[in-house]
Amino acid sequence: MQKITPFLWFNNNAEEAMNYYVSVFKDSKIVHVERYPDESLDEHFKGMSNKVISGTFELNGQQFMCLDGGPQYTFNEAISLFVPCKDQAEIDYFWSKLSHVPEAEQCGWCKDKFGVSWQIVPENMGELLGGRPEAIQAMMKMKKLVIAELANAAV
Repeated sequence: MQKITPFLWFNNNAEEAMNYYVSVFKDSKIVHVERYPDESLDEHFKGMSNKVISGTFELNGQQFMCLDGGPQYTFNEAISLFVPCKDQAEIDYFWSKLSHVPEAEQCGWCKDKFGVSWQIVPENMGELLGGRPEAIQAMMKMKKLVIAELANAAV
């Protein structure tokens, strides 16, 4: 059993986000959705009827939880989800699905349409950079990482 589960606070679109993420990642599923009760039962639920009070989903075996919590809190780059990719095709695939905020792109980091930050990187990133200043400088100039350019940086 997974000891730590990331919990994501969405404004008002947790169900849309869960559906989107499970469509992007293979071997993924929505496990459970619990909804807010009807707002007529309690004034604290005003405007939240049928929204997600607790959602559980899995992306490639990693469990996440989420809720519709309202606009009080938003995502920022202080935390990101790390996706190691086996090759450039996989980097290109995830980048095309998850990068929706061009001004947030840098060094393999992107932000999706829900505001969640992702790191889309080669699984052999340490080997590609290898403490080589030229490779690190090349990476710093990139938005989406390009494996060939990192591998060939001042070789």
